[in-house]
Amino acid sequence: MSDDVMTPEGGPPPADAGNGWRKEYWRKNLRLMVALLIVWFAVSFGCGILFVEQLNQVVIAGFPLGFWFAQQGSIYTFIVLILVYAIRMDRLDREYGVHERDHDGGLT
Repeated sequence: MSDDVMTPEGGPPPADAGNGWRKEYWRKNLRLMVALLIVWFAVSFGCGILFVEQLNQVVIAGFPLGFWFAQQGSIYTFIVLILVYAIRMDRLDREYGVHERDHDGGLT
């Protein structure tokens, strides 16, 4: 965090601490979103469309792998990416003191 100013309760820095922490938080959030979107694009477009002929050479349970990626793989990848985003954003929120959970794990 660029401004290392935190309240004793672990909340966000006070308004007079500047906006540096907000810009850093948003930059990290955008970097995470772009990285996950690149993975999603590579799997859904790359494996489902561009490399389908090469992947179809591999057959699993009677179905070509390219067909599986086009029908199922990109959906499973998207669900995993949502989970990764939620976990990483919870970690980022705690790092910057803007998390929405109390000490017992419930929402505030």
